[in-house]
Amino acid sequence: MIQSTKHRILFILIGSLCLVPFVSPAMALLAGAALSFMGIRDKQLAAYTSFFLQASIVLMGFGMNLEEVIAVSSSGFLTTAISVVFVMLVGLLLGKLFKVDHHIALLISCGTAICGGSAIAAVAPVIHSRHHQISFALGVVFVLNAVALILFPIIGHYLQLSQEVFGYWAAIAIHDTSSVVGAGAAYGEEALQVATTVKLVRALWIIPLSLVLSFTNKDKGGGKIKLPWFIALFMAAIAISYCLPQLSTVYDHLYDFGKQGMVIALFLIGSSLSIKDMKQAGPRSFLLGLILWIIIAIASLLVLTH
Repeated sequence: MIQSTKHRILFILIGSLCLVPFVSPAMALLAGAALSFMGIRDKQLAAYTSFFLQASIVLMGFGMNLEEVIAVSSSGFLTTAISVVFVMLVGLLLGKLFKVDHHIALLISCGTAICGGSAIAAVAPVIHSRHHQISFALGVVFVLNAVALILFPIIGHYLQLSQEVFGYWAAIAIHDTSSVVGAGAAYGEEALQVATTVKLVRALWIIPLSLVLSFTNKDKGGGKIKLPWFIALFMAAIAISYCLPQLSTVYDHLYDFGKQGMVIALFLIGSSLSIKDMKQAGPRSFLLGLILWIIIAIASLLVLTH
């Protein structure tokens, strides 16, 4: 009991450091992972990870410009459509080649193509995935997300990518919205706005994909479609800030709270990572996710820079 209390106090203290301005998203993620590997976790606080993540994204909507969102969404629509279809096809092909469980391959492909864990969570009940299949897919995506959050800004600076190009690249090639936002924030303010907007618009593809999968699985008793409510609230926040510009000072504070909340969410995400989950994902499943991720990262970068 005493040991448990000490661990929780240490967990809360280190987590509180995420509120310090110089703590980057990558640092928060690594800090959470380090505590987890040492056996220091807090399941009660970790249960709020999804809330922190989604609430932070909604708050960040108050810092977005509606006209810029429309421009970014329009210019990136074709690229997004092509990349989603491309990733899904390649992922399923690799799944057959590596003899990966069909459900796991489908979930990893959906997570890579759209928005990581959110896409997996939305699609899983539609195709009646089992718990271990969902865990495998989430494990693969989570590990690659952690790597991307740290690696992408380094590659971006090395290649001297512009803020806009990096934002598009991060939104297309990084799985989860949290890591996209973290990588964008580490690269620059413009990259953050572009990456967040493109990624959240990309996340809307969960809707048609879930409908298609529900239709193709109707004979197997497809489950209910779970759609991410926070995307609608994010768009509402953008609309409110546009229609009521006189409250710009309030919006600035809400946007800052959102960015800080994202850092805390990444700390909690890191604290949920375990070596057991990484091993459970399986070498073939992980290889599928890794190759698929490398393909989309390189292909999208070539398209954006040429």
